[in-house]
Amino acid sequence: MRPRKGWKMANYVAKNFRFKNSGLGKVLGPLEEEIMEALWARPGSTAKEVFEEIRNSRTIAATTVFTVLERLAKKGLVRKSRGESVFTYDAAQSREELSAVVSRDVLKGVLDMWSGSAMASFVDLVASKDPAELERLAGLISSKKKELDGKS
Repeated sequence: MRPRKGWKMANYVAKNFRFKNSGLGKVLGPLEEEIMEALWARPGSTAKEVFEEIRNSRTIAATTVFTVLERLAKKGLVRKSRGESVFTYDAAQSREELSAVVSRDVLKGVLDMWSGSAMASFVDLVASKDPAELERLAGLISSKKKELDGKS
């Protein structure tokens, strides 16, 4: 489930991150996001099946959907496989895997610029949004410290 060789999600995130959008819409265009949703809901779809799904929610040309599917495949977000008579498409990563990669790359970019203040802001945001999550985070930090101490 790796993107194509030489392609880095971090580069894609850096060029395409949209703070105002929600979820994966922060890094995917609206049509890209719809196509990924269609593939997550129905793996192994043909381009025509993806088009039919998208066409239910918007007026769009089949060629537009086919082109975006091909671009997503070139970016490594979609796997294209030859079926008996047509190509089929699958998401290269689950929604959760893609979210984790995007989150990691966004956080890495922020930490590369402002490590100390970024971490303090992150802790403050987690505490204000979900205090229970702060407790879970403390447990993760403790586990990671033990793991690192064991490697020394």
